Order: sequence, then structure tokens, then C-alpha cells
Amino acid sequence: MVRIREMTEADADAVAEIRVRGWRTAYAGLLPGGHLDALDAAEDAARRRERLAAGDARVADLVAESAEGDVVGWVCFGPCRDADQQADTAELYALYLRPERIGTGVGRSLCAAAVEGTRKRGYARMSLWVVRDNARARRFYERAGFAPDGAEDVYDADGTPVPEVRYVLDPLRTP
Repeated sequence: MVRIREMTEADADAVAEIRVRGWRTAYAGLLPGGHLDALDAAEDAARRRERLAAGDARVADLVAESAEGDVVGWVCFGPCRDADQQADTAELYALYLRPERIGTGVGRSLCAAAVEGTRKRGYARMSLWVVRDNARARRFYERAGFAPDGAEDVYDADGTPVPEVRYVLDPLRTP
């Protein structure tokens, strides 16, 4: 069992480590190794602390905390950044777990909390971007009720184009 709660500045190091390990696990073979190796958890933690200290209430960060009090997952969501989406669309910016927690239900709990948080903020739908060849993530989001909407983009990983597809949960419902 995990407890989902708002992220605090004290969680920044754990969240940064989860994000970096998450990227290195999820994108191994999908993004250039040098790009993944260059990820710096300390820099990531500093950026998170800065953003949290700025108090931007439009963006929400939630963490999953184990019974032992360890942060084991993180989700971040807020207003959709895509110009072609309606104003009532939120975006799931990131969802990462400690790799050893994949398949334990922590991701489902974080996703459900993000959807509920989005609903409480008055949004009607939620979108996200996922690397096209990340089959595990695509299955996860499809099980949560998201579906590709046909939009595609390219993430530039140090000069290497990485195709992404957009998924949408419309209307919002609990995964």
C-alpha cells in the first residue's frame, strides 16, 4: 500500500532520482545512451525545488509514499501545453516510479490521483505524450482509459529524433 500526497521541497531529491532512474529504465534503447547518461539528478532536484518555491498552483506534483515513508513514485500534471487543445484539457506531464515498483499498482494509484486532481481543478479531459515505441507505457495508459488521438510530435534527444504520440482521456473518469 502507498499513500498519495502532495510533493514537498523535502521530496525533491527522491523525485529527481526516481525521474532519472525512470528515464534510464523506460527509454533504454529508445533514446541515445549519451542522452540518458547525461541526466543529472542533482540538477533535476534543484529545478524542482525552484519551481515548488515559486508556488505555481497551476502545476501539481504528487508523490506515492510507502508504508515505510519512502517516496516510490511521482506524478506531475497541469494545464495542457498544446495549442490545438481546448482550454478544459489538462496534461499529464510525467509519471515515474522506482523501477522495482513497476507492476505493483503504484502507477495506477498515481494515475488515478492525477485524474481526480485534474477533475477537481475543473478540467474535462486529460492528454499526455508518450514515446511511440514505449510499448509498456502505451499499454499502461490504454488500460487507464487513455487512447491515441492521432497527434504526433518528435522529441529531440541531442539531435536524435524520437517520435511521440499523444493520448487523451476524454471525458475524465477514474482509471
